[in-house]
Amino acid sequence: MKQEFFICPRCRARLERVAPDRLTCPQDGLDFWNVDGIWRFLLPDGQAHYSRFMADYEAVRGFEGRGSPQADYYRALPFRDLSGKFSADWAIRARSYNLLVREVLTRLQGRLQRPLKILDLGAGNGWLSNRLAAQGDRVVAVDLLVNEQDGLGAWKHYEQQFTPVQAEFDHLPVMDRFADAVIFNASFHYSESYGKTLQEALRVLDPAGQIVILDSPVYRRRESGEEMVEERKSDFLSRYGFASDALESENFLTYQRIRGLGESLGVRWRCIHPNYGLRWQLRPLIAWLRGRREPAKFHVIVGAR
Repeated sequence: MKQEFFICPRCRARLERVAPDRLTCPQDGLDFWNVDGIWRFLLPDGQAHYSRFMADYEAVRGFEGRGSPQADYYRALPFRDLSGKFSADWAIRARSYNLLVREVLTRLQGRLQRPLKILDLGAGNGWLSNRLAAQGDRVVAVDLLVNEQDGLGAWKHYEQQFTPVQAEFDHLPVMDRFADAVIFNASFHYSESYGKTLQEALRVLDPAGQIVILDSPVYRRRESGEEMVEERKSDFLSRYGFASDALESENFLTYQRIRGLGESLGVRWRCIHPNYGLRWQLRPLIAWLRGRREPAKFHVIVGAR
């Protein structure tokens, strides 16, 4: 796969290839390297800013036992969790994925009459990039983590080719109007500035393209989301000894927040509701009867100019 779409994440200049594994910015003099198959575009100040978050995140995922030494584990996702540890979580991801493909990407491809160019933001171990590449799409998998168990380093387990890139959401090393679809893969709620993150997504999005916010927690009441965040901090402190709050992330969305972002950025949203089954649908009622906060809902939220 050619990488002619790469630009400097700091100044956005087109990069010069000085070696097969090295790109240089002619303006800033910055070098960007391909290390173990992953293009490293995290800027030095970004490395410092995200270092604690990355360390905390990897520690938690390690405690949870994420990943596997077996390629079959990764290739089966999201439809089967061969580890048996997170089957319920992956069942939700599988339904979201099917809805994403059927209701969004297939229709977009039909309209454009060609394979899609897709950014998978918060790609994790690359399972979504692998699935979309198998359909013939050109996929760039973006994440902060590069480890082989739960990060971009897992790319080597897949048969399909996609481009793993270490970068941050607000400084994407991708040229303007490159992508037909920008997918926040259960990751948008990690943004420290929803408006800034969406502005960057719109920059790299083709005018006819679509933004997808996949599997981020949404609440009717902001207070419910704030309660969830405090519960999570307390849980992490008791389990792991740290609150995992290195980033100033909002950590959730509300329907009002989504509408406000759309109005300020000129984005029209539509919310697609996956069917997770009757038990899932009854969760709000059960929470209300028990006097608990409302549970989060997860949607496929699609935005277009």
